[in-house]
Amino acid sequence: MNPKRFRRPVAVLVLGGAAALLGAVTSAHAFSNPPIQVAQGIEYMSGGSAKDEAAFMEMVSPRWAATIEFGVSDGKGAQQPGFPAKASIEVRQKYTGQPIMSVQTQAPYMLARLNPGAYDVNVTLGGLTLTQSLVVIAGVPARASFVWPSNFDMASVTPPLPQALAQTASNTR
Repeated sequence: MNPKRFRRPVAVLVLGGAAALLGAVTSAHAFSNPPIQVAQGIEYMSGGSAKDEAAFMEMVSPRWAATIEFGVSDGKGAQQPGFPAKASIEVRQKYTGQPIMSVQTQAPYMLARLNPGAYDVNVTLGGLTLTQSLVVIAGVPARASFVWPSNFDMASVTPPLPQALAQTASNTR
């Protein structure tokens, strides 16, 4: 029996496995976390537009005091995927009305490190403001979901695509 005959396939198998492992590691790290930002002294993270990012936001949301979700109903009781427009979020103390935080986001998730307390969260999109109460208890993650109705005119609040802008510019010349 020739022992050299078996060495090559084993070496190729080992090298091939290392390449497959390296490919799995690099593809797993292709996604980067959304940045943590600060508004009015409150840390927050906004993201979830891509599938991997949405899974990440769901995974870390229990570690944040508040999770705020945004979506548009599909008219059948579910939400359409993604959130294509920029929404304004305002968080106020519930009983004093004092503004705590004001930010804009274009992502379906926003996580915030709010102090324990009762808040009113106002989210405005295209002139339509939805309001929900949010109670943050120390160590217990709070969650609020804002879903715009399916008949809401998303086209009026969605920024035009660069391709559409180029076509409009060429048509006006």
